[in-house]
Amino acid sequence: MTTATGTRAEADATSELLAEAVAGHRSGDLALAERLYRRVLDAAPGNPDALHFLGVLAHQQGRSDAAVELIGRALAAAPAHAGAHNNLGNVHKECGRLAEAETCYRSALDCAPGNPDALTNLAVVLEAQQRLVDAFKVYGILLTLAPEHAFGYYLFGLFLRNNARCEAHVEQAVACLQAAWRLDPANPRTLEQLGVTLYMSGRHEEAAQVHRDWVAREPGNPIPRHMLAACGGAPAPGRADDEYVRRVFDGFAASFDEQLLSNLDYRAPQLVADALAPLFAQAPDLDILDAGCGTGLCAPLLRSRARRLAGVDLSGGMVDKARERGGYDELVVAELTGYLREHPAAFDVVVSADTLVYFGDLHQVCAAAAGALRPGGAFVFTVEALADDQDAVELGPSGRYRHGAAHVRRALESAGLRDPAITEGVLRREFGEAVRGWIVVARRQAGQGARA
Repeated sequence: MTTATGTRAEADATSELLAEAVAGHRSGDLALAERLYRRVLDAAPGNPDALHFLGVLAHQQGRSDAAVELIGRALAAAPAHAGAHNNLGNVHKECGRLAEAETCYRSALDCAPGNPDALTNLAVVLEAQQRLVDAFKVYGILLTLAPEHAFGYYLFGLFLRNNARCEAHVEQAVACLQAAWRLDPANPRTLEQLGVTLYMSGRHEEAAQVHRDWVAREPGNPIPRHMLAACGGAPAPGRADDEYVRRVFDGFAASFDEQLLSNLDYRAPQLVADALAPLFAQAPDLDILDAGCGTGLCAPLLRSRARRLAGVDLSGGMVDKARERGGYDELVVAELTGYLREHPAAFDVVVSADTLVYFGDLHQVCAAAAGALRPGGAFVFTVEALADDQDAVELGPSGRYRHGAAHVRRALESAGLRDPAITEGVLRREFGEAVRGWIVVARRQAGQGARA
């Protein structure tokens, strides 16, 4: 017979094991975390926290159907588990099942009324469904209940800017971004977007002044210098400075996925995955590099095709998020061109979704990618498009470069990647308009030697 003391001891041991699993999960050791979650479930098969977190882990590994099943079992055991409802919504949202995600976020709010995370997620998913009036109302509720929620003001500012119907909406967007900056001055993305918003509303000198003032306050900070050039207040650099990219994306990492979803149709990862699909047989035997992996949005789309999936990014913060998401065999913090040069003939595929938008002239990075490919390998990437077939590069007010198709073609052919396929598509929405880009597929010929 089990005594009360024995029962307590078993419960304490299970609790300690669960805490160890969660710590491993947070550190990015998904294999350890999975083993420990399963040991918890061996001892307590209906443990809702172990089921919930194992479901989150399964989604990070690209097994979203398993995630839905596991989190569903957690909710069957604990129907009032707001966190599980919220994370089930996140799984559905990232899989494009927006109506199901909405239902989950509303269930989370039934369990924990006023929860800022669930309200934020609900507003984003309503916006993604183009239910703008409903999203507007939810943002209003969020900021009424949590008036110090800097991220809420930031997202609401972007929402107003991206869906502006009149000048008053743009003015409200500016006010929200100013409030977000006041509440969280450690987030440079807010000030950057404030300058962009002013520029896109035609207030070019005010935008430049935001960045001039920022440069004066922080003369060693590359972000305001880059953005001052982006809005025409200084000469454009040949490419974004490494430290600019690192600082922006380290500060952006925690909210990156949320903000891309709030842009209403961020599609670059899916576009590169779709472009890759017809190039190789279905067997998962490819060595793939996700070049500029960010938070790992490409991993679930590439994992089933990869024998080995590596990711490289300049931002350590983004790589940490990619590690949490899972799905990679290796993740490295490094500058992209240098990394490619250090790995000659190492990959069957190099994919790059929305990373080369931080490069001006593409010749060096294309040559490095060609050298990192094996004979017959493919380089698949997106860049933002300049109109027509221009042989030109332009730094836009977003801080990203736009490329003419002729420039892309010339850089690839110079690298020995002949006859590239360049098609046009929508990469995202921004400022209420489609951001058009080039989806590029280039092959290294079988038997072709590497170029210096």
